Amino acid sequence: MTDARLRHGRASLTLSFFVQGVTFALLVTRIPAIQDRYGISDGLLPVFLAAVPILAGAGSVVTEKVVARVRPGVVLRWSQPVVMLALLGAGAGDALWQVALALGVFGIAVGALDASMNMMGVSLQRAYGRSIMLGFHAAYSLGGIAGASMAWAGAHWDLSLLVSYLPAVVVLLPAAFVGSRWYTEGLPERKGAGAEQEQGKGAVPVSFKLLLPLCLVMSFAYIGDSTVSNWSAKYLQDVLGSSEQMSTVPYNVYMVTTLLGRSVGDFGVRRFGAVAVVRGGSVLAAAGFGVVAVAGGTWTGMLGFTMLGLGLCVIVPQTFAAAGRMFPGASDTAIARLNVFNYVGFLVGSPLVGALGDAWSYRGAMLVPMVLVLVMLVHAKSFGAEPARYGGGHERPRTADVG
Repeated sequence: MTDARLRHGRASLTLSFFVQGVTFALLVTRIPAIQDRYGISDGLLPVFLAAVPILAGAGSVVTEKVVARVRPGVVLRWSQPVVMLALLGAGAGDALWQVALALGVFGIAVGALDASMNMMGVSLQRAYGRSIMLGFHAAYSLGGIAGASMAWAGAHWDLSLLVSYLPAVVVLLPAAFVGSRWYTEGLPERKGAGAEQEQGKGAVPVSFKLLLPLCLVMSFAYIGDSTVSNWSAKYLQDVLGSSEQMSTVPYNVYMVTTLLGRSVGDFGVRRFGAVAVVRGGSVLAAAGFGVVAVAGGTWTGMLGFTMLGLGLCVIVPQTFAAAGRMFPGASDTAIARLNVFNYVGFLVGSPLVGALGDAWSYRGAMLVPMVLVLVMLVHAKSFGAEPARYGGGHERPRTADVG
């Protein structure tokens, strides 16, 4: 593949990450508004929040099978519009079954989307021969900032969910679909099933025992992330006494700090290695949860979410990258399986924090993800394969293994 085509692939994938950041932020920052619109009780809300990651995990499992026959870029091209239309459906209905259907479609499609995006990100990183994975996730964070800002505007002007969601979908859906032409344009055709072809390159087959430490790190990271995504607005509003408008801000603050951290994170990985970056992020994220738990007011809570963003932002991209290095000839399979634990984290994190919040206190509930984030320190050594630094300052020869 030529350098120009590599750049085209990288730019188009960056746009896809950005669009997904906008879409997801528009959903999670308006959870209180969705709850009010459809009359979802506090007891039923965790069920809805849990259903989405369950279905997303199923979507990721199916994607593992699909990419054995088609490129991950094909899956990404068609799953992203479905995710955005499902978001629109969640804002357009007026009955409980309608939002349940919309969130169900959203879950299945987002599982395929997340898996295929990260498959392509890892393949492009391998082709570049240096760490670029954090840059893709930085684009996701930038999209999250844009989406949370749109959600803030919707709450500020008391706009309906449909009116809040429609402009983003009208603008970004065509842009993402047009950009998707560069996912596969000019790439050599795969001969045979993609996953089988990868396994045939002599690489170590995907072993769950080898992948398990990364699966645990992914789960714990997303327990932390889902706590921010699903409960930060409610925490600020119900525990710290903020307004509905102000309750949309913590996720925005979180995404700003993840953007900053991920924008420089690739340089940190090249300079210090993935192990040091993951360990530093784990300690900082745990400290952030501690600050949130003891916060006496809105601005102290904001400080905690700031620390959380800076700490957690580096972990997930590096986990996907580590899986790609661990199983270089079967990276699509490894990433699809690892991606399931993204949703395990959301599945466990959202109901766990909600149940502890109802039975005990939301302040106390924040201590659970804090402890789990600290446990990630034990598994940080799994990120320490020598390729983590990509040759210690020089690039490897570029390849054309891009999905």
